[in-house]
Parts: sequence; structure tokens; C-alpha cells
Amino acid sequence: MARTVWDSSVGKKTVMAISGLVMLLYLVAHMIGNLKIFFGTSEFNHYAHWLRTVGEPFMHYEWTLWLIRVVLVVAVVAHATSAYQLSRRDIKARPSKYVHKKPRASYATRTMRWGGIILGLFIVWHILDLTTGTVHSGGFESGKPYQNVVDTFSTWYGNVVYIVAMLALGLHVRHGFWSAAQTLGAGSRTRDRALKTTANVLALLLTLGFVAVPVGVMTGVVS
Repeated sequence: MARTVWDSSVGKKTVMAISGLVMLLYLVAHMIGNLKIFFGTSEFNHYAHWLRTVGEPFMHYEWTLWLIRVVLVVAVVAHATSAYQLSRRDIKARPSKYVHKKPRASYATRTMRWGGIILGLFIVWHILDLTTGTVHSGGFESGKPYQNVVDTFSTWYGNVVYIVAMLALGLHVRHGFWSAAQTLGAGSRTRDRALKTTANVLALLLTLGFVAVPVGVMTGVVS
């Protein structure tokens, strides 16, 4: 039954919608946590340490954090795989020739595809920068996330990469939330306006919330 659902276009769209909503919930929580950097070094570092001790003593040190990471990896892989397979299926379904010129894909469709690629590359860079420290610019210091964030956003390329990715995220969330609502059957004539407004507000808040951190470092508010 699971294979039958997955093989159908509706099944893939459902997987894409649910995995997208899982990631959206994480993004909201992650943005709120990031904003703690404006309350100072101790507040932000304490928050980062708390993430590793959530659930103790029932959960061992970092077990909850790793559980969240596993769920996110599964969500990202499911989302990307279903998106890719739906795209390939759409291409194969097109006839080789058209009597009339085929209209170009919508702006939302184009931004979703390119935005997904940009966000995928950004996730890899972000992990290598602030989690493993592999590509970190200022000498990565384990256990000092505040200083690591300031180091990253003290470079022009760190700011450019992050801000471009967050703008792509905003566009992705704006269209993705609306699409997920339609796929899961939440859309209707009476709710469409509310759903569109929610999508716009979510996209705007997430973009501004995430971009506030590099802007704070650039302007000296966070230093």
C-alpha cells in the first residue's frame, strides 16, 4: 500500500507537503532561537547548550538534538526526492512537439525549482560553517556559537551567501505553504484568502527574522 501511494503523483505531492510542513515548523523554532543572539553572548551560548540537554535525564546528552537532526534529514530527503521525481514525471509526460508554442513555466514554479537548489547548497555550507567548522572563516571555536556566528557574518561572502539563501527561503515558503495547503485539502473558496495571507506573513517573518542576524553583526548591534 505504501509503495502504491508513493508511486502515485498524489502520494508524492502529499509526502512533499508533509515534509515541507515539518521543515517549516523547525524553521520557525530555529529563527526564534537565532534571535536570542540579540540578548548577548551568555544568553545565546546558554540556548545552544540547552539544545544539547533537552530531555535530560530521561534522554542522554545530545540525544534529543540528534533525534531532531534525523527527522530533519528524513524530511529533507523525502522533500527533495519527491520534488525531483515529480519534475521528471512532468517532463516525461510532455509531448515532444507542440502545435502551439508552449507557455513558459510560472514565476512561482521557476523560483521553487531554483530556490530548492539554492537552499540545498546552502544547507551543506551552513553545516560545514557553523556545525563542523570545516569552512569557518575565523577559527571555529567549539562550544562558542556566539563568536562563531559573529565570525561568519564579519565576512562579506558569509553575509551574501546567507542573505541570498534567506531570500530564496522566503519565496520557497510563500509558494510552498500555499501548495501544501492545497495538496492536503485545506484550500477552499472561503479559506483561500486566509491561507495566502498566512503564507505571505510566514515568508516575510522568516526572511526578516533570519536576515536580522547578519544585519545585526554588520551594523555592530551584535559584536
